Amino acid sequence: MTHPFLYGPWPRAFAHRGWHIGDLSGMENSLSAFRRAVAEGYCYLETDVHATSDGVAVIQHDPDLDRTTDRQGSIGDLPWSMVGSALIAGREPVCRLDDVLEELPEALLNVDVKADSAVRPTLEVIGRHRAWDRVCLASFDHTRLRALRRGGGARVLTSMSRRSVAALWAGARLAGWPLRPWVRGCAAQVPPGYGRVRVVDSRFVGLAHRWGGEVHAWTIDTAEEMQRLLDLGLDGLLTDRPDVLRKVLLRRGQWAGGVSDRAHDHTATE
Repeated sequence: MTHPFLYGPWPRAFAHRGWHIGDLSGMENSLSAFRRAVAEGYCYLETDVHATSDGVAVIQHDPDLDRTTDRQGSIGDLPWSMVGSALIAGREPVCRLDDVLEELPEALLNVDVKADSAVRPTLEVIGRHRAWDRVCLASFDHTRLRALRRGGGARVLTSMSRRSVAALWAGARLAGWPLRPWVRGCAAQVPPGYGRVRVVDSRFVGLAHRWGGEVHAWTIDTAEEMQRLLDLGLDGLLTDRPDVLRKVLLRRGQWAGGVSDRAHDHTATE
């Protein structure tokens, strides 16, 4: 699969919700966390989007403000005037997807669209910024992904849905080929396992590659697990410990911080 989002450094090192450790502890999904990740050499950022009651795409993981900010309430029930005044960790206002795209024009964003109500606002923001070349839209929800693909057309890049991941996992344990039509999306973005079920192993990664996809694992925070997964040929890691992942990649000679060969004028995505 060819798309400018995939022209960035491989293996893909994703700063999960930005760089929210050390002096930025508690600042997940803030502009400060994203700025710091880029300053530390991260090309890929992972984030999440909800929509306010008046249709503003905002950067938050949870459906409400309670855990991460000094305010309470469901984001979908509140207007942007109220959500935008909430302070992450009591320090910095909640930001919009608009703000991240404008503030960090070189960053590649993996955006988990958390609610059906956020589909249209997210696509509108990406279109307004002409940022199709630097965004991958993610969701485990098949219907939501289908809406994102339908709304974005050929320009949009998405992850695999839960159904596609299940077909890939089953195919890795069976003959594989009968299930190929069920798999769509650039990457299976999955945890290493669900309970006792091992998801990411050499068969899973190998079949994903044969079928033209990638495998990204989340959320990987120990050097030992990072090493094990990278040894399988994994294409990407999402981490809350970007400092640890950078050290691991440096030791392996695989750190290419901030380097991207993507084509900014790639006409196929305009």
